[in-house]
Amino acid sequence: MSIETVMLAVGTEDEEEAEQLAEEAIAMAEPAGAEIVLTHVFTDEEFDEVRSRLGVDGSSEGSTPDAVAERHTTTRALSKALTEAGVSHSVRGAVGDHADEVVEAAAAVDADRVVVGGRRRSPTGKAVFGSVAQEVILSSPCPVTFVRSAS
Repeated sequence: MSIETVMLAVGTEDEEEAEQLAEEAIAMAEPAGAEIVLTHVFTDEEFDEVRSRLGVDGSSEGSTPDAVAERHTTTRALSKALTEAGVSHSVRGAVGDHADEVVEAAAAVDADRVVVGGRRRSPTGKAVFGSVAQEVILSSPCPVTFVRSAS
């Protein structure tokens, strides 16, 4: 199976592992000449907070999920790394449940692979709080690569 589209899914908490995520997505996309769709998912609360920090009101053109994602620190750092590597990419934003939005976006862009990050957690932590990465792995329309953070 050839890879044409790699979706790199990030959230507000992925800043520390951005470099690892970029490296993995680039390693997957480069040999195939695939495009990376960098998708930043915000909860409603995160989206409002980031818009407020950026000084964007809800009625302006710059307040769309795509526009806010393009201006977010994590997304800008990843976009810069992808540009420097010469990998074709685009940026999308989404607001809602992280796992649901990642799965929906993967289907919408017809992704051949999804790259997600996460942390090592105890079995109790997973049972109590759930795991976005686990839900994406179980529900994704394509294979998922999980990049575990060093911390």
